[in-house]
Amino acid sequence: MEKRVNIQQVQPQAYKAMYALVGYLATSTVSKTMMHLIKIRASQINGCAYCLDMHTTEALHDGETAQRIFLLNAWKESGLFTPEEQAILALTEEVTLISKRGVTNETYNRAAALFDEAYLSQVIMAIVTINAWNRIAITGKSELPK
Repeated sequence: MEKRVNIQQVQPQAYKAMYALVGYLATSTVSKTMMHLIKIRASQINGCAYCLDMHTTEALHDGETAQRIFLLNAWKESGLFTPEEQAILALTEEVTLISKRGVTNETYNRAAALFDEAYLSQVIMAIVTINAWNRIAITGKSELPK
């Protein structure tokens, strides 16, 4: 694999800023389960092998089932996800693919009907953060741990 810039080494302050977002999210009220679903689904859409490896491993460690992870890409048809999880997954998909059609009123209103503004803000920040990490890992061609 060709060598690409390692932002963490070259611009450690940029990583420090990203880790501040991670620290903020760790204090949020978004559950580990929801956080894992956000991270895995966004990473699937973005095709980030590094993040998929990391976050599926973490999710399994925290008690997520292999079946739900395997079927996350087909969450709409699986029947395995709660209405709250479905709302967050729909929002994750639209924010991740925001250039396609933005975030629709239907998706936003579905989430807003289930969650208060503070929680919804935390979910949006979780989605934005994993998308940033995906872009850093993909651009830098982060390698899977051996």
